[in-house]
Amino acid sequence: MSDDVVKSLAQSATQMLPQEELLRVKKKKGSLFIGIPKETSLQEKRVPLVPDDVEFLVNNGHQVLIESKAGEKANFDDHAYSEAGAQIAYDHESVFNADIILKVEPLSYKEIDLMQRGQTLISALQLSVQPKDFLKKLMEKKITAIAYDYIQDSPGSLPVIRAMSEIAGNTSILIAAEYLSNVNGGKGMMMGGISGVKPTEVVIFGAGAVAEFAARAALGLGAMVRVFSNNTSKLRRLQEGIGQRIYTSTLQPKVIEAALKTANVAIGALRSPSGQSPVIVSEEMIQKMQEGSVIVDVSIDQGGCFETSKVTTHANPTYEMYGVTHYCVPNIASRVARTASYALSNIFAPVIIEMGNGGGVDDCVRKTHSIRSGIYLYKGMLTNQYLAERFSLPFKDLNLLLAAI
Repeated sequence: MSDDVVKSLAQSATQMLPQEELLRVKKKKGSLFIGIPKETSLQEKRVPLVPDDVEFLVNNGHQVLIESKAGEKANFDDHAYSEAGAQIAYDHESVFNADIILKVEPLSYKEIDLMQRGQTLISALQLSVQPKDFLKKLMEKKITAIAYDYIQDSPGSLPVIRAMSEIAGNTSILIAAEYLSNVNGGKGMMMGGISGVKPTEVVIFGAGAVAEFAARAALGLGAMVRVFSNNTSKLRRLQEGIGQRIYTSTLQPKVIEAALKTANVAIGALRSPSGQSPVIVSEEMIQKMQEGSVIVDVSIDQGGCFETSKVTTHANPTYEMYGVTHYCVPNIASRVARTASYALSNIFAPVIIEMGNGGGVDDCVRKTHSIRSGIYLYKGMLTNQYLAERFSLPFKDLNLLLAAI
């Protein structure tokens, strides 16, 4: 048998053996260095990247430096991050050596001092609580700052706001159910109802994502739901999203008062672009509510939409007024920190990959509208007109800046 025939037979035999799957790895244009400091805000328990996504980023050539115990409150330990390929920093300051700082909450003043010239910051903006000096200090350091709550996806929606709203809506109903039960000193009512027993009544103010998912959760448990909003197009979209007809109304005081008199639960889910929620439920209306009923004011981070609302904490979440239990904890998503961290990480990891594939932050800003929509500072120049007008600071149009570079 000739050598050529032997070689051909050997190749055929090799091809018949089980073959390993070859996964195509896309070549990366830029390696990014991401720093994740531990959140210092009292009520913040979330972490922006979970270990699974850290591993994904590291395997794609990026470097992740995370402060020790940054994920502890969401039940992710240092070992999980280390096994995923992250470097663990045992002091707060060293995390700020990274090129990109990724946080859930806005920077504190001390953290702004730790930022280095020309770094990129990705965090929440929280317009309503930012003092003027916050922006000025970042501008002096030539920081590029991206508000993740303004990052858009391809359909033009805000994925972080949507994800946190879904969590807040679902969780608000579960919270109400807890405080209706005997366990937390409630009247001993079950959220929803059973055959032969009148269902609980839930009144929801607002028609956005929080309201939609609160309505879904309440309906799923068998409750009777009423939704109030002056935005009729949102009310229509909410009904279409839920897939069934429910009671809806505009914000008419007499109708609201009548609904609250028989309600067991009231959910505040009104948002305002100005950063201050409108107060649409008066103290007098709350006095007429049933004893043992529950208010969950999800709008409390914007001041709340009930006149009797005042901020509470996860440690002391409720107070009673006129026999009505009030739950007014800002940042409800931190109550389910692990789920919320997964939701955030699902959004941040692709954004970072996109930045790397785009050749780094600057190139990605030029090419990617979704990221560009979240930028409010570019190399120290204020590119958000609303902030510029609010704080009387100079404004630069981002598109013109990019065209000039």
